Amino acid sequence: MKNIFKIAIRNLLRYKRRTLMTSLLIIFGVVLVIVFSGVSVSFKSMMIGSITDSMLGHLQIHKKGYVSSIDNLPLHLNIDEKGIKQLDKIFEKHSDVIEAYSYRIKFGAMLSNFMETTNIRLTAVQPQMENAACPRLVERILGKVQDPGKFIEQGKIIIPENLSKGLKLKPGDEIVLVANNKDGSVNGLTLTVSHIIEGLLGPSGRDGFIHIDDAKILLRIYDNEINEVAIRLKNPDKLGSVNMILADELSQFKNQQNNPVFELHTWADLSPFATIASIVDLLIITVKIVLIAIVLISILNIMMMSVYERVSEIGTISAIGTLPSKVLWLFMAEGFSLGIISTIIGNVIGVLALLLINIANIHFSFGRMKNILLEISISSSELISVSLIVIIIAVISSLQPALKASKMKPVDALRHI
Repeated sequence: MKNIFKIAIRNLLRYKRRTLMTSLLIIFGVVLVIVFSGVSVSFKSMMIGSITDSMLGHLQIHKKGYVSSIDNLPLHLNIDEKGIKQLDKIFEKHSDVIEAYSYRIKFGAMLSNFMETTNIRLTAVQPQMENAACPRLVERILGKVQDPGKFIEQGKIIIPENLSKGLKLKPGDEIVLVANNKDGSVNGLTLTVSHIIEGLLGPSGRDGFIHIDDAKILLRIYDNEINEVAIRLKNPDKLGSVNMILADELSQFKNQQNNPVFELHTWADLSPFATIASIVDLLIITVKIVLIAIVLISILNIMMMSVYERVSEIGTISAIGTLPSKVLWLFMAEGFSLGIISTIIGNVIGVLALLLINIANIHFSFGRMKNILLEISISSSELISVSLIVIIIAVISSLQPALKASKMKPVDALRHI
């Protein structure tokens, strides 16, 4: 087998120009896939990170049926104190994978500056828990926040940027919130604007924040109740496995009708940007298919040309007793050698290209988040998968010409001398 590879390399070097052109084409394909995969996967990860770290968390838990009616922000589907204690035990049990979690009360209200009134969606939080679960939320707040763990205080409200402009509100101004309680009655609460917050994706957001204790006063919630739990994982790459673990834990809790009490959703279930992430994955697959086509056509072409140009040589070695299997392995070894050499060079150039892109310090904007540094990386598993694709396709594309060469009859082949 060692001699076969020596002969295969020697045969490739006999046709330097053709081998070089074919190799360069394969190298270009490998570099294209590595660079595109590195950039697109890194962009997707940063996009997902912006959404999960500043708004959704990686996972969310609600009472069963809440998400299907989330547009109405229902208060009759709150998780009571008993449910909260059950969740606390689960989070403590799986503290090895759960980094932080935040209890929230989400509701709709009317906001008035004493002259005009408009609607607003509010998320009531305990600031330390929320900052731990969504650490980039504070980055969206305009102006300096002294302590991220106290970004919202009792008696204060953070209002969205578009409402502040429309109602001409600024930090320090007083507003009145009016909201319906669970029983349908109406209550009001006077608060002071502490900060203005940017919408994540544009100026049309209507989401504000208040302290969870103020929400309980406004909504006349006398017990410990919430309607949403945002969970941050220590390793986002384990989202699928953690989702299955928590889903199994939550399934043990049933109501009197023997139906599940809780429902668990990933960020992808709750955000339309999951579609964009899927499109990015589809584009990566498309580029890999292009790579397969490049390798297949390139190596198939060079191997077919090699067979036709060496018909007499094949006849000679067959006539002196070389087995058809040896002829087969000789041409297969040429395709394999060309594929593996091109792959190694392509991997090196591709990784160097990613390093150069990182050195260039490319910045981009996502929604209202400006000047985000694009930090590109590529996993070793991705490099291995690209390499295996090239090598396997190189061997497969060599198979048909190799079979043709091995089946040549010496008498017919020697006529070409």
